[in-house]
Amino acid sequence: MSPQQAVAAVVVLAAGQGTRMRSTTPKVLHEMGGRSMLGHVLAAAAPLGAGTTLVVVGAGREAVAEHLAAVAPAARPVVQEEQRGSGHAAAVALAAVPDLEGPVLVVNGDAPLLTTGTLTALVDGHRAADSVFTVLTAEVDDPTGLGRIVRGADGDLLAIVEERDATDEQRAVREVNAGVYVANAATLRRVLAGLATDNAQGEQYLTDALAPLAEGGAPVAAVRAADPDDVLGCNDRRELAARRRTLNDRVLDELMRSGVTVVDPATTWVDVTVTVEPDALLEPGVQLRGTTSVATGAVVGPDTTLVDTAVGEGASVVRSHVLGSAVGPQATVGPFSYLRPGTDLARGTKVGAFVETKNVRVGEGSKVPHLSYVGDATIGRGANVGAATVFVNYDGVAKHHTTIGDHVRIGSDTMLVAPVSVGDGAYTAAGSVITQDVPPGAMGVARAAQRNVAGWVGRRRPGTAAAQAAAAATRPAEGAAGPGPEGADRPAAPDVDHEQ
Repeated sequence: MSPQQAVAAVVVLAAGQGTRMRSTTPKVLHEMGGRSMLGHVLAAAAPLGAGTTLVVVGAGREAVAEHLAAVAPAARPVVQEEQRGSGHAAAVALAAVPDLEGPVLVVNGDAPLLTTGTLTALVDGHRAADSVFTVLTAEVDDPTGLGRIVRGADGDLLAIVEERDATDEQRAVREVNAGVYVANAATLRRVLAGLATDNAQGEQYLTDALAPLAEGGAPVAAVRAADPDDVLGCNDRRELAARRRTLNDRVLDELMRSGVTVVDPATTWVDVTVTVEPDALLEPGVQLRGTTSVATGAVVGPDTTLVDTAVGEGASVVRSHVLGSAVGPQATVGPFSYLRPGTDLARGTKVGAFVETKNVRVGEGSKVPHLSYVGDATIGRGANVGAATVFVNYDGVAKHHTTIGDHVRIGSDTMLVAPVSVGDGAYTAAGSVITQDVPPGAMGVARAAQRNVAGWVGRRRPGTAAAQAAAAATRPAEGAAGPGPEGADRPAAPDVDHEQ
């Protein structure tokens, strides 16, 4: 063991079926706060610098091993073919490293609230007491279902008794076993080899390793967790929800202490993998997930979900759903925008109401204000995309790219049929279907000439309110001058929709 290592090995017990979860997913793989429960345990133990990390797998072993390869490739899965209790699981792990020496940390894989600080305190207490077996304990208000710590009249640690095997007097004890231990490898091997199965479950309990050591006069110790929540396990969906809330409260508390404004912590959820800088503002109904980052001065929400998204300084994302995107400094998104993976918004851009984007780069100062779909495209600087524009990127077989130049004006209700480009400074007329490139500075017009069929309503819809209104509008008023020359005082219909 090197001087930088607090323990020689970490053993995570993750072989249990977790039947109370009522799930086909192995219990330790249920997620909360951006990681699986197993992932949280491994993250808490990682700073201890163990030379070896062993994860005992059993039920759902393939799924757990696959997950380990993704989140902790250095960890080694060890198969417990038959689940015969925590003591047997620890023995299986040690058998996989027969030459291991030094202190071993053993922890349950369903303790997602464990912190590095608590584990470090346990290891430090183990060393300070020169102990061969040290258990983490906690003082709780309701110890129901938990193993009790049994002490002698002088306070010395004697045993751990599971609730189902405890006497009424022992059940009244509020100091409980946290399921986390540090023990010398050699001592642990020896005592595990002698564990019996004469208990209610007929299993080898790791907790039973303490009593023979204490009875034999070996130095054993207990370290009490400063925060009882740290040691809480998770056995069913109700407990999973409760642990999520506790974890989220911790994350938000840390953010607020660092200078982030969280308007309503009760409706704000932030993964442990997210970063939020001071002076950012999180409105009610915000969910920040995955690798999301929010920079100083940014405003997120209300009612916004960001997944694996970077939000730049001073940007605003309101009532929107954003996945795998980058929102540049001073950019604005929403309300009711849907940014899909590959969206990259430069400084000062705008993606407005009811706009969907995907795999698009929007240049500095450009705007897609409302009611449009922009997919597989590059938009230059200072461009404006009019309402109800569709980038027609899919031909039923392959996706195609659209390129919009700098300071382009796309008229409302334009269809841009990819692959196509609109050159710098060009315009497209409203209602056009653009299938050919538009040169720089040109106006692209692709629509049929308008034809008015006079008197159609009166002939085809007689007696309707529309026919009556039309008749009234065309009936000359008494004393009114006749109509002027054809087309006089009639403004031309605009071809381009400009952002107002």
